[in-house]
Amino acid sequence: MSASLRALRLIHQDMPLDITAVVTVADDGGSSGRLRATRDILPPGDLRQALAALADEEAIAEVFQHRFAGSDDLAGHPVGNLVLCALMELAGDPVVALDQAAEMLRCDGRVLPMSRQPLHIEADLSEGGEVVTVRGQHAVAVTLKTIDRVRLVPAAPEACAEAVRATTDADWLLFGPGSWFTSVIPHLLVPELAAAISVSGAKRLVTLNLAPDSETAGLTLPEHLAALCRYLPGLHVDVVLADGKAVGDPEPVHRAAESLGARLVLAPVAVADGAPLHDPHALATALEPLLSSTTDSSIEPREVTTEWR
Repeated sequence: MSASLRALRLIHQDMPLDITAVVTVADDGGSSGRLRATRDILPPGDLRQALAALADEEAIAEVFQHRFAGSDDLAGHPVGNLVLCALMELAGDPVVALDQAAEMLRCDGRVLPMSRQPLHIEADLSEGGEVVTVRGQHAVAVTLKTIDRVRLVPAAPEACAEAVRATTDADWLLFGPGSWFTSVIPHLLVPELAAAISVSGAKRLVTLNLAPDSETAGLTLPEHLAALCRYLPGLHVDVVLADGKAVGDPEPVHRAAESLGARLVLAPVAVADGAPLHDPHALATALEPLLSSTTDSSIEPREVTTEWR
């Protein structure tokens, strides 16, 4: 998520973009889990990460990201999580609080939750013919078993109206990279948001991951694309962006992209040291000609909505 948002910020320096990050609100691990359990607020961690990635005020962003050391009650909490907690309590509305934080950090874009209510992720897992159900984003993310299906609790949460509007009005919808079952697919499980994705006139771009993580172990890249359609049947995609080295033989991915109506674009988007991380500068180089292919950037800003954790 952070690499993609930083890439969009770099592109924004050359051509105007109106960036909106729509963030999942089901995190229950670490500092976010502790705060949502005791304060009954949206988990702030993923929202904080998105704000920091879009921040122009780097000194404040560095403080925002600072995590307290030690073993006391503050230990493990990033400063930004506590600031967002305070802003949400003061404002009484997480969207207002996030807009205030974005102004504080001079963000090149807006960060929105996919829902104003904190959610949970539940998954059916299978191993050796046995099916078990686990609850919690962290438990799903670190599982070593095969994920058969994920769902949200509650099952049909109310979408953030501003996120729905941004999705409907966007020129481009960007999905991924990120944890597929706990970061990308949850957007497709919010009925109003899924409907907005379906009816939006936007172009759609999917950036594939560079390597499997715990929750997608054994899942091929074509199966990543198939999973999107499983949760949002009829999904049309225009571009699938992937790293050539991560793809290997491009033919299966090309066929999977084609089945969604998309063209496959291969580009070197990984960091140079070989780690499975996207490089913001390389990603910006790959994304800029794609985003500029449909609209004359000299006329007016384009709206770009990112769909991820």
